[in-house]
Amino acid sequence: MWRKLRILILLLVLATVIQQTWLEKVDLNWKHNFYVAVYPVNADRSAKVSDYLRTLTRDNFEPLAEYYAVEAATYKLGLRRPIEVQLGAQVNDIPPAPPQNSSLLDTIIWSLKFKYFAWQHSPKVNVKPEIRLYLLYYDPAAHHRLSHSTAINNGRIGRVNLFGDSSYAKQNLVIVAHELLHTLNATDKYDLSTTLPSYPDGFAESNKSPLYPQDFAELMGGRVPIDETHAKIPKSLQETLIGKKTAREIGWLK
Repeated sequence: MWRKLRILILLLVLATVIQQTWLEKVDLNWKHNFYVAVYPVNADRSAKVSDYLRTLTRDNFEPLAEYYAVEAATYKLGLRRPIEVQLGAQVNDIPPAPPQNSSLLDTIIWSLKFKYFAWQHSPKVNVKPEIRLYLLYYDPAAHHRLSHSTAINNGRIGRVNLFGDSSYAKQNLVIVAHELLHTLNATDKYDLSTTLPSYPDGFAESNKSPLYPQDFAELMGGRVPIDETHAKIPKSLQETLIGKKTAREIGWLK
C-alpha cells in the first residue's frame, strides 16, 4: 500500500513539473509583458544598508524596464514594454543560499527550499508578479567581493547579491538584469573558471573587426572583452546589449 502511495505522489509531482514547464514555455511566446517584483533584503543587517534601503523607490528600477524595451525593439518583439518592474516591501529574512560544489540532489533540495521561501515571503505589489527577485544588499565597506547571484527559471525566482550604496546603483542594475533573464531561460555565456566572455555568443559584437576591444558587454556574457585575456565589468546597462543567442533563448528571436 505504501509503495503504491509513494508512486502516486511521485507521479503527481512529475505531472506538476511538466505542467509548470509547459506553462513557462507558453509564456515565452510574449503575448503579454512580464511583471517583476523586486524585494530588498538587508543581508548583513547593517545600519548603513538599512539607511540605503529607505532611499529606494520604484524610480530606481525604472531603467531596467526601459533597457528591456530598447533591446526588445531591436528584435521587433512587438511589445512596447516587455518587462515591468515593481518595488515590493523589504523582506527581513534571507533566502537560502545555493549549495557549493554539491550533488544534483542537494541542488534540487535547495531549489525546493527557495520556492518555499518565496511562497512565504512575497509581499503584495500592485500586479501579481510572474518573476520575483530578492535583492540582497551588503555594505561595501565590510564586503569587498560578493558571491555569485543565482536565479532559476523553474518558479522564476532569483537571489541577487548587490552592494548597498548609491555609488553602485548602476552596476547593481546590470547584475539584476542578468539574473532576471536567467528566470526566462537565458544561459550564462562566459567561462566559469576565468569569467571571460565566451566567443562568439558572449560577445556583443562578435563580427567586429578588429575583434578587440569590444565596446559593449553581452548581458549574459557579463563583461566587456578588452583582449583575449582581459575583460572589464560594465559600469551600467548602457554598456551592455542582449545578443542573438540570448534573445533566442528568451523567445525574442525565433
